[in-house]
Amino acid sequence: MQATPLAIVRRCFGPGPRGGYGRLWPRWLFLRALGLIFFSAFYSFLFQIRGLIGPDGILPAGAYLQAVARDLGAKAFWYAPTLLWLGSGSHALMFLCWAGLAASALLLFNIWPRGMTAVCLAAYLSFIAAAQDFSSYQSDGMLLAAGFLCLFFAPPGLRPGLGENHPPSWGSLFSLQWLWFQIYFESGFVKIASHDQDWRHLTALDHYYENGPLPDWIGWYVQQLPHWFHAGAALYTLICELVLVWMFFLPRRFKILCFFIVTPFQISIILTANLAFLNYLVLCLGILLLDDRFLRACYISLFRRRKLPVETPGASQLEASGPLSRAEANASGLPVQGKNGGGIGWRKVYQDASLLFSGFMLTWNFYVTAALLFLLIFPYLPIPTGPITALEPFRISNSYGLFAVMTPERHEIEFQGSRDGVTWIPYPFRYKPQDPYQPPRIHAPYQPRLDWNLWFASLGTWRENPWVVQTEALLLKNDPDVLELFAGNPFAGEPPHQVRAVVWQYWFTNIAIKRKTGLWWRRQFQGLYAPSLEREPDGAIDIVDSPETQVPELRFPQP
Repeated sequence: MQATPLAIVRRCFGPGPRGGYGRLWPRWLFLRALGLIFFSAFYSFLFQIRGLIGPDGILPAGAYLQAVARDLGAKAFWYAPTLLWLGSGSHALMFLCWAGLAASALLLFNIWPRGMTAVCLAAYLSFIAAAQDFSSYQSDGMLLAAGFLCLFFAPPGLRPGLGENHPPSWGSLFSLQWLWFQIYFESGFVKIASHDQDWRHLTALDHYYENGPLPDWIGWYVQQLPHWFHAGAALYTLICELVLVWMFFLPRRFKILCFFIVTPFQISIILTANLAFLNYLVLCLGILLLDDRFLRACYISLFRRRKLPVETPGASQLEASGPLSRAEANASGLPVQGKNGGGIGWRKVYQDASLLFSGFMLTWNFYVTAALLFLLIFPYLPIPTGPITALEPFRISNSYGLFAVMTPERHEIEFQGSRDGVTWIPYPFRYKPQDPYQPPRIHAPYQPRLDWNLWFASLGTWRENPWVVQTEALLLKNDPDVLELFAGNPFAGEPPHQVRAVVWQYWFTNIAIKRKTGLWWRRQFQGLYAPSLEREPDGAIDIVDSPETQVPELRFPQP
């Protein structure tokens, strides 16, 4: 093949050799896993989206998009790429959830994987682009990035099976493997670059299990282990993220070895913390380090059969197999004759245009992610940032850095209501710690965004998180959509007269205390987090108390 620009593009971004670089089965497994992860994400939206960004929710998407349109004009559609521009009412939001659920289910069953990935991506991006404070998580960017890359990685067709006739391109496979490397290495680098003393002294995991966003009961037991165990786990984390992941660039045996090292690492995080679908996605990306030859050997050893149900020969076998069918020729990148014997026609023009588009988008994505990595390491490097800024609203090319600084204490925000200003009754949460006798549960990959956001809000002030005060105002009205985010309504029938947000500090108990008292947690009251609100007879909402020395001039309009 001549080294023309188009030939190089075809070699990098066109369908790979017949064996798909030996990744047909890993691709099949990863796409099924991606369907499950998307399904879990849309399933969690189903019960939360109206309370979070609905017309009567905490941060209404409609009001946000109107403000964006007013400030940015025609640029607003690029800044906020969401289908909710067509409508942001409750029915539109629920349609978005159900469309995402249906598409992710079809992706799981390998029905039109490219099309269903596109639907999942569009629906999920529509939520993320309009959810404001409820979509500021790195896990959201990871899922959008993986979904975008799978538009080029997934096989075409309604029922493609393994996609033997359209193997994955080298560019799409490398891009997903690069995403896996990014997440690990950048997370390790920021731990060192942050100069956090906990990571330097290997004490980062001593209280990680109780101070993370949403602990679980397995983490409670792990925290009871001695310091030497946690120090070893912290050291292993740094070695894994900073050193071992470089095995990705080495020959296949090292990739397979790397998979077996990092997989238990991810499973341990999944078991000891509720980090939504984040670690599930990273775990599944690791599947792409494996190849068909290895999976075939595992299949034979487990089931004592001679071969996998579908063979995936390599490129050398393809060359020796004689004349190629049209589909096989397309997969191999060889020229195909049209019906009339001509090599040029509308089909070839479409294929070349599609190939160039794939090459352009995957190259753009790699440039942005590589530039972000270099800027993370060398902040003053003179790299053009225009391509980075242009893609930023789509969250498909990101920089990552998990747990750069460890949280030293656990503070929990609790909403309380009162009808007399004396007796305060808490609103029960569905997932986050509250009752000291209630064991922390496992609910990932489900992501309760209100509970999750309250953990982040506790790290700052209410002025940095004004949505907490907005939640108080909606609870004063017994807003049904917002109440769905809680486990129950202690003021059914008549709303409370006052609502406040207070802060507790929580600690895990130890085994001795738990055996004696049944307590999983101990806690101490810290005071107000945000201003207390009161509903006046005319329906207006006033501030009656504040955690600050001077009550700010703030009055909510009459509903």
